[in-house]
Amino acid sequence: MNIETIHFETEDNVILYGLIYKSTKNTKKVLISTHGMITNCIKLRDEIIAKEIEEIQIDTLVYNNRGQEIMSYSKKKDGETILGGTAFENIDESNKDVEGAIKFCIEKGYQEIYLMGHSLGSTKTVYTYNKMIENNKNNILEKIKGVILLSLIDIPTILRVYLNARYPEMLTYAKNMEKEKMENILMPETAFLYPISVKTFLKYARDYQQIDFAKFSDKEYNYKEINNIKAPLMLRWGNVKEMILQKPEDLCKKLKDKITNNKLDIGFIEGGNHNYRGKEEILAKEIKNFLKNIDK
Repeated sequence: MNIETIHFETEDNVILYGLIYKSTKNTKKVLISTHGMITNCIKLRDEIIAKEIEEIQIDTLVYNNRGQEIMSYSKKKDGETILGGTAFENIDESNKDVEGAIKFCIEKGYQEIYLMGHSLGSTKTVYTYNKMIENNKNNILEKIKGVILLSLIDIPTILRVYLNARYPEMLTYAKNMEKEKMENILMPETAFLYPISVKTFLKYARDYQQIDFAKFSDKEYNYKEINNIKAPLMLRWGNVKEMILQKPEDLCKKLKDKITNNKLDIGFIEGGNHNYRGKEEILAKEIKNFLKNIDK
């Protein structure tokens, strides 16, 4: 397997960087991996997945989206600097990053594209897929041959549970700072799992409607946005310190009845945590099997 460094521009001219793990055989298939919070595109899990799916002649593109690390700066083509990272990113812009990676792969000659996200990266993947439907980008959607969502979580609900009785206080604080035009200051240390700005906190606590499609605690929810995904769909969670309120086996059973995708592969990794640490090989083999069997 060869590794190639790459960069590409988004539609709003942000320059993003990454790697392609390339098969030794020329292939027209690629898996695009979108990372989650406080991290970047260099991780053991993706490397193990890349090595595994090389066996079925699929390349892997990993890239840093504008939410990389806790705080980071991205640059536009004209040199303008964009403040980002987990603490400052605007989730509403995440589709530009994912679409930028897809378009880059198409320009590189890839004809079959598989999307994979982890945690917030899964949220971004579902959001992007639906934005492409909304914007009638059928020429891109037809190239998406499979979607993999790893540890998709219900961020608004998890935030409420995490803060518990402190939730109203933190929300009021954020709203007051917004009124004072201090959206870029950090919330109090206990407001979130990681450092987070007022504006980003409000995206998850108040203005989350566009990404509110993992309503696992809502018995009546129809999962419209996930059901809009027509490509074969794989979902996985861990069952140790996973960031869901339900037991994974109960969640999987519920979603089997709610998700209408006729090529749904859903389950959990026994002994895996939210990051699948120590279980990467098992996860990679399950991903390979999913991708290998898509056309059967």
